[in-house]
Amino acid sequence: MIVLVLKYLTPKGFRGITLFPFVILVSRKDREDAVMLHHERIHICQQKEMLVIPFFLWYGLEFLGRWMQYKNRHLAYRNISFEREAYANEKNLDYLQKRPFWNFLKYF
Repeated sequence: MIVLVLKYLTPKGFRGITLFPFVILVSRKDREDAVMLHHERIHICQQKEMLVIPFFLWYGLEFLGRWMQYKNRHLAYRNISFEREAYANEKNLDYLQKRPFWNFLKYF
Protein backbone atom coordinates (compact mmCIF):
# COMPACT_ATOMS: atom_id res chain seq x y z
CA MET A 1 0.00 0.00 0.00
CA ILE A 2 1.41 3.34 -1.10
CA VAL A 3 -0.13 6.32 0.70
CA LEU A 4 -0.20 9.67 -1.12
CA VAL A 5 -1.66 13.01 -0.06
CA LEU A 6 -3.20 14.56 -3.17
CA LYS A 7 -6.42 16.34 -2.25
CA TYR A 8 -7.32 17.15 -5.85
CA LEU A 9 -7.50 13.45 -6.86
CA THR A 10 -9.99 12.60 -4.13
CA PRO A 11 -13.70 13.01 -4.93
CA LYS A 12 -15.37 15.94 -3.21
CA GLY A 13 -16.82 15.00 0.17
CA PHE A 14 -14.45 12.05 0.72
CA ARG A 15 -11.30 11.84 2.82
CA GLY A 16 -9.61 9.20 0.72
CA ILE A 17 -9.82 6.80 -2.19
CA THR A 18 -8.06 3.51 -2.87
CA LEU A 19 -6.80 2.68 -6.35
CA PHE A 20 -4.61 -0.40 -5.97
CA PRO A 21 -1.83 -0.13 -4.86
CA PHE A 22 -2.36 3.54 -3.94
CA VAL A 23 -4.33 5.13 -1.12
CA ILE A 24 -4.92 8.78 -1.95
CA LEU A 25 -5.79 11.04 0.99
CA VAL A 26 -7.00 14.62 1.24
CA SER A 27 -5.11 15.50 4.43
CA ARG A 28 -1.66 14.72 5.82
CA LYS A 29 -3.15 14.12 9.27
CA ASP A 30 -5.10 11.15 7.86
CA ARG A 31 -1.76 9.37 7.36
CA GLU A 32 -1.77 8.97 11.15
CA ASP A 33 -5.40 7.81 11.41
CA ALA A 34 -5.13 4.05 12.02
CA VAL A 35 -8.86 3.44 11.53
CA MET A 36 -8.98 5.29 8.21
CA LEU A 37 -5.88 3.52 6.92
CA HIS A 38 -7.29 0.18 7.98
CA HIS A 39 -10.53 0.95 6.10
CA GLU A 40 -8.42 1.59 3.00
CA ARG A 41 -6.35 -1.59 3.60
CA ILE A 42 -9.60 -3.56 3.50
CA HIS A 43 -10.26 -2.03 0.06
CA ILE A 44 -6.73 -2.98 -1.06
CA CYS A 45 -7.47 -6.57 -0.02
CA GLN A 46 -10.82 -6.54 -1.84
CA GLN A 47 -9.22 -5.15 -4.99
CA LYS A 48 -6.41 -7.72 -4.95
CA GLU A 49 -8.73 -10.69 -4.50
CA MET A 50 -10.92 -9.51 -7.38
CA LEU A 51 -7.93 -8.76 -9.62
CA VAL A 52 -8.54 -4.97 -9.53
CA ILE A 53 -10.52 -4.29 -12.75
CA PRO A 54 -13.48 -6.58 -11.88
CA PHE A 55 -13.57 -4.88 -8.45
CA PHE A 56 -14.16 -1.48 -10.04
CA LEU A 57 -16.75 -2.86 -12.48
CA TRP A 58 -18.66 -4.53 -9.63
CA TYR A 59 -18.30 -1.40 -7.46
CA GLY A 60 -19.69 0.83 -10.22
CA LEU A 61 -22.59 -1.47 -11.08
CA GLU A 62 -23.49 -1.97 -7.43
CA PHE A 63 -23.35 1.79 -6.85
CA LEU A 64 -25.75 2.38 -9.75
CA GLY A 65 -28.11 -0.30 -8.48
CA ARG A 66 -28.05 1.10 -4.94
CA TRP A 67 -28.56 4.64 -6.28
CA MET A 68 -31.68 3.48 -8.10
CA GLN A 69 -32.78 1.66 -4.94
CA TYR A 70 -32.22 4.52 -2.47
CA LYS A 71 -32.49 7.57 -4.79
CA ASN A 72 -29.62 9.07 -2.78
CA ARG A 73 -25.92 8.98 -3.75
CA HIS A 74 -24.63 8.95 -0.17
CA LEU A 75 -26.93 6.10 0.89
CA ALA A 76 -26.01 4.23 -2.30
CA TYR A 77 -22.29 4.60 -1.52
CA ARG A 78 -22.71 3.52 2.13
CA ASN A 79 -24.62 0.39 1.07
CA ILE A 80 -22.15 -0.93 -1.50
CA SER A 81 -21.05 -4.33 -0.18
CA PHE A 82 -17.36 -3.35 -0.28
CA GLU A 83 -18.04 -0.23 1.80
CA ARG A 84 -20.31 -2.06 4.23
CA GLU A 85 -17.54 -4.58 4.91
CA ALA A 86 -14.90 -1.86 5.29
CA TYR A 87 -17.00 0.33 7.60
CA ALA A 88 -18.12 -2.64 9.70
CA ASN A 89 -14.54 -3.78 10.30
CA GLU A 90 -12.41 -0.63 10.13
CA LYS A 91 -11.93 -0.47 13.91
CA ASN A 92 -10.91 -4.14 14.17
CA LEU A 93 -7.25 -3.79 13.25
CA ASP A 94 -6.81 -7.60 13.30
CA TYR A 95 -9.63 -8.16 10.82
CA LEU A 96 -7.49 -8.78 7.75
CA GLN A 97 -5.54 -11.58 9.46
CA LYS A 98 -8.78 -13.58 9.87
CA ARG A 99 -10.87 -12.32 6.96
CA PRO A 100 -12.28 -15.07 4.74
CA PHE A 101 -11.78 -14.84 0.98
CA TRP A 102 -14.45 -12.69 -0.76
CA ASN A 103 -16.01 -11.84 2.60
CA PHE A 104 -17.63 -8.74 1.08
CA LEU A 105 -20.34 -11.09 -0.27
CA LYS A 106 -21.60 -11.43 3.29
CA TYR A 107 -22.51 -7.71 3.09
CA PHE A 108 -24.21 -7.84 -0.33
